[in-house]
Amino acid sequence: MTESLTVKLDSRSYPIHFSSALAKLASKVNELREDNKSICVIADAGSHEAHPNFLIQAGFLKSEILVLPSGEKTKSIGCLNQSLRFLAEHNLNRDSALFAFGGGVVGDLAGFTAASYLRGIDFYQIPTTLLSMVDSSVGGKTGINLPEGKNLVGAFWQPRAVFIVADLLQTLPMREFSAGMAEVIKYGMLADKSLFRELESIDYINAQAPSLPSIIRRCCSIKAQVVANDEKETAISGGRTLLNLGHSFAHAIENVAGYGEYLHGEAVAIGLILATELSVKLGQIQESEISRVRAILESNLLPTTLKDPLPISDLMQALQRDKKNRSGKLRFVSMQAIGNAITSENVDSQMAETIWTRAGAK
Repeated sequence: MTESLTVKLDSRSYPIHFSSALAKLASKVNELREDNKSICVIADAGSHEAHPNFLIQAGFLKSEILVLPSGEKTKSIGCLNQSLRFLAEHNLNRDSALFAFGGGVVGDLAGFTAASYLRGIDFYQIPTTLLSMVDSSVGGKTGINLPEGKNLVGAFWQPRAVFIVADLLQTLPMREFSAGMAEVIKYGMLADKSLFRELESIDYINAQAPSLPSIIRRCCSIKAQVVANDEKETAISGGRTLLNLGHSFAHAIENVAGYGEYLHGEAVAIGLILATELSVKLGQIQESEISRVRAILESNLLPTTLKDPLPISDLMQALQRDKKNRSGKLRFVSMQAIGNAITSENVDSQMAETIWTRAGAK
């Protein structure tokens, strides 16, 4: 496996490091110090507790680390305020750098903090969960949630580098690992049918799987290419929007159930099965594909229906606030085949309501 790959964005291109990532991280920290640049870290409490010496080994000082609670509720205005004030208290200026050590929540929050502080400072991603390694740490989408919806406040702000240390996954709780597998499965469904077939043949993957490092890199490669082609999701159809397969449904579930009731990947898993059912109803794929998707999700310990019924009216309101919609019309990512996702415009709301009932909504 190659040591790194590049997200190609002209002057803002950056590497994703895989092999020797800890050494490369320590080298970067040392380089910043030699240039007399101030640095800080926003760390997830769970990751920091599981790996208490990691950041110190990389060269950070304890005083430079802000530890925030684990969980989706940290992607909030309150924690954004706390993070910004931490940077100000440490006298960071425009040539300073912020590092994110954690999963998607901390990565999104730290990225938006970096984008907002002094109108933008450099930041680096050190993902600690499978979900963040294969998806959220790459691409520069940053932000926080509002009570009205997920990721409604944010900015496109690319990291300067991503350091993927796969060994960090050894302490990841099984539920968190499974949540990350939802995003891995998503990549197979939207752009790589051979990856999907490989996941079907393996049946179940854990942190010790020999194939895991190459799977992580494969997902990063897909995302890097999509981001390079459509960085800010401005393509009229297709483009970066395709990375949101299943996410319209997932974000609605998270919003209505309450942030934290489902891990993001768990909501995505339900969203993927619903996106497959939508693709069938739109006449794009065969009904038999539903059972394939359900089987691979369930084999990776992921849900395919709601834990408890949620009101369809509330779920539909959440869908109406989805960022992918255009001119008040529902817009979803669906599939013409497993491995070939497309955007479907003007989806009938009655069809969406029917699909919600398949997940157990009422």
